[in-house]
Amino acid sequence: MLASDPHRARHRLCAERGMMSIRLRLSLLYSAILALTLTAFGAVLYTTQAQNTYRALQQDLSRSAEVLARSLERVQPPPNHADMWQAITPPVPMESFTGDAAFRDLREREIVRVLSLDGGLIVSPFGNQADALPLSDDGLAALKSGAQWWETAYRGEERMLIYNRPLLMNGQVASILQVARSLTERDRSLAALGRTLIIASLLTTLVAFGIGWIFSATVLKPIHRITQTAQDIGRESDFARRVDHRGPNDEIGQLATTFNAMLTRLQEAYGRVSHALRQQQDFVADVSHELRTPLTTVRGNLDLLRRQPPLPAEEQADILTDLVVESDRLARLVNDLLVLARADAGRSLAKERVEVLPALEEVCRQAHVLAPGRQVSWLAPPDLALSGDRDAFKQVLLILLDNALKHSDGAVELIGVRQEAQAVISVRDHGAGIPPGVLEHVFDRFYRGEESSGAPGFGLGLSIARSLVEAQGGTIEMHSVVGEGSEVVVKMEIPVQKSP
Repeated sequence: MLASDPHRARHRLCAERGMMSIRLRLSLLYSAILALTLTAFGAVLYTTQAQNTYRALQQDLSRSAEVLARSLERVQPPPNHADMWQAITPPVPMESFTGDAAFRDLREREIVRVLSLDGGLIVSPFGNQADALPLSDDGLAALKSGAQWWETAYRGEERMLIYNRPLLMNGQVASILQVARSLTERDRSLAALGRTLIIASLLTTLVAFGIGWIFSATVLKPIHRITQTAQDIGRESDFARRVDHRGPNDEIGQLATTFNAMLTRLQEAYGRVSHALRQQQDFVADVSHELRTPLTTVRGNLDLLRRQPPLPAEEQADILTDLVVESDRLARLVNDLLVLARADAGRSLAKERVEVLPALEEVCRQAHVLAPGRQVSWLAPPDLALSGDRDAFKQVLLILLDNALKHSDGAVELIGVRQEAQAVISVRDHGAGIPPGVLEHVFDRFYRGEESSGAPGFGLGLSIARSLVEAQGGTIEMHSVVGEGSEVVVKMEIPVQKSP
């Protein structure tokens, strides 16, 4: 017991580790799916927010630029500023360049500049050359051709969104209007959003992993119970145990049902094997017992023949006669055992049409030779037939007829009739009958009742008959009434009539 406990504990620990690995894999799978989902959701949300805010800034700048452009296009250069649309140093302050309401109402976040066609600064808020906004060469070329130009550039350390559009004077591009807005606030908001999404995704994934860890333990608990039951059954060989599952008929419920069905089949197979093993042990014991008597007799008679001085001739003749009788008895026993072994091995028997009446007649003629003074009658319809093996069927009839002749003194009757789809053959005698306690054992091997102990034979005839009948797909049973006689009934299938 002490030696088995560590092994049992180690076995259970290995099982729990295996179960934990499944639990861990399920939890990681749930967490990975959730992490991927949150990552995809966060990426879509971040991208959508970035694009929407960028488009909103573009729309604001476009509207402001449109209003300012209409105001500037109405401005005519004064006589003393004929070169107003040419780059000058220093640039003109905004308030002295125009007093239009559009410039007075500018939002504080919007930055406005006016450039000449060569990119020089004309107008700035305070008239400083350092107020110039970046403009690429490609953008300047596009503006000269009358196109608009969007640009994202840094002024110092500040990233800005700059909208450039040409200003027309008399239908010609006269100057360039720049309207810009800082992207710092937007970038900070997006960065905060990105950090929030990352932290929230990590926390959600960790929480989901913990919840999945707990739920997976609940889900895998029935499987662990099935595993434990299987281990206990294998250790104790107790195939009568079943898995107790009270949950829904889901995959685990179906697994438990399948496992219980398998246990039922194993229990039946184990029972059959145990029964067959007991039968084999009893068979070997019975065969040994039956062989011991004739072998002992043969050995004793041989010792008598070897005696010195020799026995008289008459005694030697008697001894030789006994040896022949015992040898014949051994031959019959070996032959019966061989027939029984072939039947037990499931030897395939022919399935052919066997006419019942000719078989009965032939068997009865042989019985008259073996027991000339006994009355044996037979009766069967001329067209009665069965599906089976002719030789095996005749052997069954001979065994039943021989058994009836041995255990009765009166007439023996063989009757064949048709009952629905079966041919029924009865062997009746009018002997002393068989008590109920003996009747239930008459088909057991080597069984001989007290009343039959003096009759010749080994108690194998009825066992052989039952094996041969069942090998042909039929059934055999015995009925008996004490004081009236016994009847053995064999039922076989009738062959199917083939259509012409």
